[in-house]
Amino acid sequence: MDLLPIVAIRLREAREEKKLSQERLGRLAGIDEFSASARMNQYERGKHTPDYGTMQRIAAALELPVAYFYADTEEDAQLLRLFHRLAQNNRAKLLAYAETLRDGPSAPT
Repeated sequence: MDLLPIVAIRLREAREEKKLSQERLGRLAGIDEFSASARMNQYERGKHTPDYGTMQRIAAALELPVAYFYADTEEDAQLLRLFHRLAQNNRAKLLAYAETLRDGPSAPT
């Protein structure tokens, strides 16, 4: 049995979190109302993958960065999701703090 591509899994999870139907999300992303539901269904089943422009519109409708859908690990995806939801001033603070962690002494393992 083939596993679903990560884009398909994250797309469905993000849509359900926003409590949007496939049709509504497709329409918000600028897909024609007559094919919105069918196209989103194909994306979520992994039958087709949206091109980058379509993925940008879907991500904007879901208020997530495009990179979230392509993140290699759940940890990366979670960081992208959380970072994207921060206010701009808090993003700068978090980045500055992350730099101190990166440059500081290593913690014992």
